[in-house]
Amino acid sequence: MIRLFKVKEKQRELAENSDGKPPVKKQSAGELRLHKDISELNLPKTCSISFPNGKDDLMNFEVTIRPDEGYYSGGLFTFTFQISPIYPHEAPKVKCKTKVYHPNIDLEGNVCLNILREDWKPVLNINTVIYGLYHLFTEPNHEDPLNADAAAVLRDNPKLFETNVRRAMTGGYVGNTYFSRCV
Repeated sequence: MIRLFKVKEKQRELAENSDGKPPVKKQSAGELRLHKDISELNLPKTCSISFPNGKDDLMNFEVTIRPDEGYYSGGLFTFTFQISPIYPHEAPKVKCKTKVYHPNIDLEGNVCLNILREDWKPVLNINTVIYGLYHLFTEPNHEDPLNADAAAVLRDNPKLFETNVRRAMTGGYVGNTYFSRCV
């Protein structure tokens, strides 16, 4: 019986494509949901989205955040998003392309954001993730760090943390690590 359905499905596809046009690629459920999420984006004025591989590749895109308040005000930070075909049942893979001195972003660009890990739920969307990333810049969290050194400085000496952030954003060394200018 399964074969009968396969044959009928194949016949229907051939009939639909008999007008000489190439077959239309079917979108996965993840692509359909992502398309909906992107069409409904309500980004803050400090954030933008781009598709470096063109609009045909919705599953890979970049988000740029330019905070207008807090320690990172005026900086420009770019994140890559890779979306799984089973999205929204799996959280997006997000990495920071900009090397940044931050307690919740390590020097390899990995991001510590609870909704990208244990608190991810299919009801969340790309808009939620972008707001979460923006929140990391306005309220860095020293209690759940990926960069333990930056977290310790933020916790113990906020003035030094601010100095280190400014030094990193204007292009310079913090400790033995060099940061490219992102202001």
